[in-house]
Amino acid sequence: MGTAIIDVMNIDIVYIVIVLGVILLSMTLHEAMHAYVGYWLGDNTAKLMGRLSLNPIRHIDPFLTIILPISLALTGLPIFGGAKPVPFNPHNVRFGEWGAALIAIAGPLTNLVIAFLAYGVWVLTGSVSGGIGNEIIVALVTVNLGFFIFNLIPIPPLDGSRVLYALAPDFFRRGMEFVERYGIVVLFIIILVAGPAIGTLMGAAINFFISAFDNIFH
Repeated sequence: MGTAIIDVMNIDIVYIVIVLGVILLSMTLHEAMHAYVGYWLGDNTAKLMGRLSLNPIRHIDPFLTIILPISLALTGLPIFGGAKPVPFNPHNVRFGEWGAALIAIAGPLTNLVIAFLAYGVWVLTGSVSGGIGNEIIVALVTVNLGFFIFNLIPIPPLDGSRVLYALAPDFFRRGMEFVERYGIVVLFIIILVAGPAIGTLMGAAINFFISAFDNIFH
């Protein structure tokens, strides 16, 4: 009995280490792409603040990057989360609000590309089940799809809010600016209150994209 308990604990630890590694890699690339696109569009705010970097420490938000996704992993729910928003000065960005939207969408699209490539590797290597390699690929697909979908929710400070801001009429933008002042608090409350419902919707969305990937590769 004691041996069985130790084995389960070891499995959980390995799984958590894999998920944590995938989270750090994925969110670092996500935030770095925000910064690189902002810099490419003429704004050096992120660079001056040290966010034009592949160092995960520069981007970690303790709750969104570590506590939330690891808690979801431990409870078996779809994994999603975020990181510290990358700053930019909209007055320096080319193409105005559309440039800001490009900066915002760059992060989630990076996660989508990572998930797609990881799924492609899984298919091309024979879709072999079992082993740490398979667990890493599964985590790369599911975690990145979770980050992609979650960050497109149009609630500040998530990326979807900036995309919606570019498309919305002026009166709606003023309302979003007001919400943005308290966006992180609102987001935490929503996660705490509606966590299970969000998890169910996220699971359905993740399965949709996995089915789409499967259709593409087959």
